[in-house]
Amino acid sequence: MARVVFFGTPEFALPALRALINAHEVVAVVTQPDRKVGRGRRRLETPPVKALAQTQGIEVLQPERLRRDRDALERLCALEADVFVLAAYGQILPQSVLETAPHGCIGVHASLLPLLRGAAPIARAILEGHEHTGITLMLTDAGMDTGPIIAQAELEIDTRETTATLTTRLAALGAALLGDTLPAWLRGELKPRPQDDCLASQAPPISRQEAAIDWSQRAVAIDRQVRAFDPWPGAYTTLHGQLLKILAASVSTASPGGEEPGTVLALADNIGVATGKGVLQLERLQLAGKRAMDAAALARGRDDLIGARLGERP
Repeated sequence: MARVVFFGTPEFALPALRALINAHEVVAVVTQPDRKVGRGRRRLETPPVKALAQTQGIEVLQPERLRRDRDALERLCALEADVFVLAAYGQILPQSVLETAPHGCIGVHASLLPLLRGAAPIARAILEGHEHTGITLMLTDAGMDTGPIIAQAELEIDTRETTATLTTRLAALGAALLGDTLPAWLRGELKPRPQDDCLASQAPPISRQEAAIDWSQRAVAIDRQVRAFDPWPGAYTTLHGQLLKILAASVSTASPGGEEPGTVLALADNIGVATGKGVLQLERLQLAGKRAMDAAALARGRDDLIGARLGERP
C-alpha cells in the first residue's frame, strides 16, 4: 500500500480519488481554494475533491499559488509520500514539488496525448469533431501536459455526446486505468515513452465568447458547439435582442429553402434554424430569466418566433 498525495479539484477527479482511497493510503489532497460563486458572489463553494476528502478524514491543503506557498511546500515534504497523483488540479506543479515523491507525479489527462494538451481537452474534442478520445497517464513534468506517457486507454465519442456526458465516462475510464497501472508503476515495471511534439495539439480554456453562435456556420459545426458547451457556458444567440440559450439541438434532415442563416423555420413537428449549410433542429431552449423548455412549446407560446432572425441586433 503506497502513501499517496492527490492533486485535483472538480468532479472529474473524484473517481480517481475514490480508486486511490480504496487501494492505497491517501495522506493528503491538494485542491483549489474555496471560491465565491453565484449572484453577487455571496456563496462560498467547496471544491468536490475537498468535500470527498473531508468525508474520509483526509488532510486538505488549499494553497492559492502552490509555488509561492512555503508552508504548503514544507508540508508536502513532511508527508513523505511515495507518489503524487494529479487529475484536473488547475495549477502547473513547480519542479520542486515534482521532485518530492520518489515515484514522481502521475498525471491523469483526458485526451490521447500529445493531442489536446491543455485545460479543456474534453470540450475541444467534441468541438473539433473527433471520433475518439481517451485517457493518458503521464509522468508529469513542468510543462503543460508534456510529460512522457505511462499508459493510455481509448474511448469512442458518441454522436450525441456532450461535455457533461463525456466527462463522466472519461473520469470513470481514468480511475480504472489508474487502478490497473499504478501498482506496476510503483514496482518499477513500466517505462514511460516520450511524447511526439510534432503531433501535439492544444486545448486552451473555453471562453464565454466562443459560445456565441454564428449561424453562417454549418449545422454540424453548430451542433458540436451546442454539445461542447454543455454544461458551461452554454451555446447562445439572441431572439429580438433577448439572450437565448440553445441547450439541446441536432442536425435536421430537412432541406433549407434559401432562407438567410439564423432564420427560424417551422419543421414537421418542431422548429429549426437555417444555417450556412443545412438546418439545425432546436430541441431545448432557455430565454434569459426564464425556465428551460422544449423548443416546440416555446414556438407555440410565441407568434413572433417562426420567421425571426436569431442573432440579429434589435
